[in-house]
Amino acid sequence: MSDTMKTMPRLEDVLAELREREPIFHRPESGAGPADGEQITEEMFWEIGASGQRYSRAEVLDVLSQRVAHPPKEHWRTEAFECHPLSPSLYLLTYVLWQEERGSRRTTLWRRTVDGWKAVFHQGTLLTPRA
Repeated sequence: MSDTMKTMPRLEDVLAELREREPIFHRPESGAGPADGEQITEEMFWEIGASGQRYSRAEVLDVLSQRVAHPPKEHWRTEAFECHPLSPSLYLLTYVLWQEERGSRRTTLWRRTVDGWKAVFHQGTLLTPRA
């Protein structure tokens, strides 16, 4: 990967804060429910899942409720976090999420507000298995 894609040193604090919030909606150990999802997402939040399907905020919060009620048994891990500023209050966070052997590149747009960090958009894109 090109060095131009790396997080700038001045953004290390922002990267650390956002890294703690990810993987968004994939934290079965947290027990986070829909109220938490509402708190960390903007009203107009939407997502494109790794399947390519578009999801509204309400649909995402519904899935979150299901995950809390029936936590997945698979082990999830993250790696390769990077953060890039898009404006003084909007940041692009990227990382890789591994759900057992299934890898996906994740992107979340985060806005810093007076009420804390709010997710604006999230996308997952499946990684092609390496031969």
